[in-house]
Amino acid sequence: MRGIWKNGVRMGIVAVVLSGSAMAGPATTWQDLFDGKALGLWKATEFGGTDEVSVRDGCIVLEMGAADLSGVTWTGAVERRNYELELEAQRVDGDDFFCGLTFPYGETCCSLIVGGWGGELVGISSLDDLDASENETTVFQPFESKRWYRIRVRVTSGKIQAWIDEKQVVDVQPGDRKVGVRAEVEASQPLGIAAWRTKAALRKIRLRSIPPPPAED
Repeated sequence: MRGIWKNGVRMGIVAVVLSGSAMAGPATTWQDLFDGKALGLWKATEFGGTDEVSVRDGCIVLEMGAADLSGVTWTGAVERRNYELELEAQRVDGDDFFCGLTFPYGETCCSLIVGGWGGELVGISSLDDLDASENETTVFQPFESKRWYRIRVRVTSGKIQAWIDEKQVVDVQPGDRKVGVRAEVEASQPLGIAAWRTKAALRKIRLRSIPPPPAED
C-alpha cells in the first residue's frame, strides 16, 4: 500500500510538472502610458494642429479638430502581439466616435472605433479594406455624453478581442485576411487615439504583456 501511495505521489508530481511546463506564465503588471499630468511620450497627431490637444484635470482632452479629426500618437515602444491595452474615454461633446483606438496587430495596425457613424457604432477598421461599418465586427451600442467608458483591447498572434466596460464587443480571428487602417488615421500608427468631429477625454491609459495562447494540436 505504501509503495502504491509513493508511486501515486511521484506520478502526481510528474503530472503537475508536465502540465505546468505546458502552461504559459502570468500576465505582466500594467504599465501606465499616461500619468495624468503631461503628455509624456504622447504627441498631438498631425490631423489639424497641436492646439487641439491638452492635458486638463488628469485627462488628455481632444478638442474638435479643424480637419474633423483630433488625436494623440504614442512615440514610445509598442507591443506587436500578446498584449492588452486599456483606457477610459468619454464623449464630452459631439455625436461621433470619441475613441478611435489604433493599435498594432503583428506587423500591421487596425483601429477599434467606439461611437462612430452617428454615435453608436463599434467595430474594427479595417478587415479586407472593409471598415467598422462594413465587416462582421459591427455592433451598435448607445453611449452617453460625459460618461466614462472603460475600453480594453486584447491582441494575440491570431485574434483581436475588445471589451467596453464588462461587455465583449469584438472577437475576431483575421486569419489570412488583410488587416489595416483607414487612410484618415494612418498618422495614428502604430498606437494612437483619435476622435471624429467630437470633443473627447482620455485617462488611465495602460498596457501589459500577456502569455501567448496555448498551441492547438
